Amino acid sequence: MAGYQGVYMQRFQNYLDRSGEHMVIQKLIDTVLPPELTNLAAGKTDFSVLGVGSGGGEMDVYLLSILQSVLPSIPISVEVVEPSADLTQNFKALVSGSSSLQDISFSWNTVTCAEYEKQVRSKEAVKFDLIHMIQMLYYVDDPAATLKFFHGLLKEKGKLLIIHEAANSGWEILWKTFKKDLCTNTLSDYLSAGDIKVQLDALGLRYEELVVRNTLDITDCFTEGNKDGQMLLDFMTDREDFHSSFSIEVRTSMLELLKNECSTTTDGRVLFNCSLSALLVHA
Repeated sequence: MAGYQGVYMQRFQNYLDRSGEHMVIQKLIDTVLPPELTNLAAGKTDFSVLGVGSGGGEMDVYLLSILQSVLPSIPISVEVVEPSADLTQNFKALVSGSSSLQDISFSWNTVTCAEYEKQVRSKEAVKFDLIHMIQMLYYVDDPAATLKFFHGLLKEKGKLLIIHEAANSGWEILWKTFKKDLCTNTLSDYLSAGDIKVQLDALGLRYEELVVRNTLDITDCFTEGNKDGQMLLDFMTDREDFHSSFSIEVRTSMLELLKNECSTTTDGRVLFNCSLSALLVHA
């Protein structure tokens, strides 16, 4: 949200550690992909993948390990689109450090989605068997146009895998309720998997959805002066300092919403709903 660097990365990593989000994404990949891959690979002599907004590559590497286990004898090529040079370097380091990935051909594009689209339109488009977008559609100006463009890059019988925050999650309730206060920094709007489904329906595309419930313990957010709670609130609202960024009335209302509408309370712990959705879109 506020740029993948410095203090933001610390907050982001803190969120990942506390929420176990990567494990939830892995569960979605494990459930959705393997049954499809055998059918996708039938009769193929190679398999091509496009990762859009791949970040540091952790989830891409996991996905590729699944691909290699299901398609052990088929050469795999991967094209990566990620605008952050630092995160792309992280991804390259993961590849260099993994002997199992040495047989995969990588092509790196340190550009935004819009810049990549311009590149593709200027030449004959390469088609892909699998395209994945993991937690990245928040950052594009026109999600519907982005979905249409990348769906158009699928080969016959190809699949587009989208993993995103679920409809009606705590994230959606928080960001849509306080849109005028929150959508003024990195994001100008908030998008949930429910919004993405509306756009897929409008485009007439076929897809299946799998939702995995997940929660984040945000109890510390309600203890004044708690540093862990402060870090979570900064990340969840995309601000450098939650307490100085909003009026006391807005802060109070946000905290009430987080506790009563975005979360459930179990054994005195406040558990924020950060469930994720996987949408598998057919060519």
